[in-house]
Amino acid sequence: MKRVLLSAASVAALAAPALAQVSDDRVRIGILNDQSGVYADFGGQYSYQAALMAVEDFGGTVLDAPIDVVTADHQNKPDIASNIARQWYDTEQVDTIMELTASSVALAVQALSREAGKITITTGAATTELTGAQCSPLGFHWAYDTHALAVGTGGALVEQGGDTWYFLTADYAFGYSLEENTGAYVQQAGGQVLGSVRHPLATTDYSSFLLQAQASGAKVIGLANAGMDTQNAIKQASEFGIVQGGQRLAALLFTLAEVHGLGLEAAQGLTLTESFYWNRNEESAEFGRRFLERTGMMPNMVHAGTYSAVLAYLRAIEAAGTDEAEAVAAKLHELPVNDVFAQDARVAPNGRLISDVYLLEVKAPGESDVEWDYFNVLATIPGDQAYIDPAESGCSLVTN
Repeated sequence: MKRVLLSAASVAALAAPALAQVSDDRVRIGILNDQSGVYADFGGQYSYQAALMAVEDFGGTVLDAPIDVVTADHQNKPDIASNIARQWYDTEQVDTIMELTASSVALAVQALSREAGKITITTGAATTELTGAQCSPLGFHWAYDTHALAVGTGGALVEQGGDTWYFLTADYAFGYSLEENTGAYVQQAGGQVLGSVRHPLATTDYSSFLLQAQASGAKVIGLANAGMDTQNAIKQASEFGIVQGGQRLAALLFTLAEVHGLGLEAAQGLTLTESFYWNRNEESAEFGRRFLERTGMMPNMVHAGTYSAVLAYLRAIEAAGTDEAEAVAAKLHELPVNDVFAQDARVAPNGRLISDVYLLEVKAPGESDVEWDYFNVLATIPGDQAYIDPAESGCSLVTN
């Protein structure tokens, strides 16, 4: 057997800081989301491309270690998502998982990741439980949540006279949370919830649910769903003449991607809330144009939020001098977030990113001068108003 003698210089090279500080000599980020179902445009491959953009803009390495991004489709099933997460952690050296569209998936993967000692940054799911009763010291929630959507869309419509509501709700954790948060805010603002009906995820026939909502006589029908579910419900509501009959539709989770899919003719007048709009200022417009050139789509808050989350994670590794999860988590809590998605934002003790959100109204076809310019910005809602006070979130990590 040939023996290899290492010189002092060789030994020093093997002990170089990047190799000592970064596990497996590289940083690997997993983007886990729905890429083939109702949320494929909402996040999907577009979030993966946003993550790649962030890595490229960061420079491709951190602490001299290369950065990889991997992705997979969880099919909106928590068991499939958990199996992918375990495989990524156990055999593929993935350091963090992000995006996690669908609240049931996000809750499952955040809990598994906490046991594995890994960081998650959720940008695609909405439930406040992620930073509430099921919060994690290694779990972070970017982009939006059901409380922010309720404060934005719910509050605006009550102020405009929409003081009676009936909910058409997706039958899983996200829908329940969105209905609960919006209903509570409507009542707090002086409105009344007349009832609700739940529909299966990805159903194609909303007729019976819409007829119940129509028969309620509520001034506002709140669509506590997302993606193709919302689009299909709006299309079928038009067929029943619900809006023409005097009721309003409130799309409680509706983004630029869904408006584009539906078209301005059908979506005009809808009120919604997002935490990012590409045409809000020159910086966001420049990012939007880059994203459009790369993907063929303008970014919504999930795509831009994923870009921001990846940048924040890499900056935290750089600041910590290591990719060790607890050290990186500490830096995520400590460092302010200033990027194209959020300005002067901060991470609260429960892991919630506190950033501004925007109340938006879909333009009529004649109002849009540029392709993808679909929204009027009605109001900016400060982050500390949009999100739950951490002390009231139910998170055990928060001390008063």
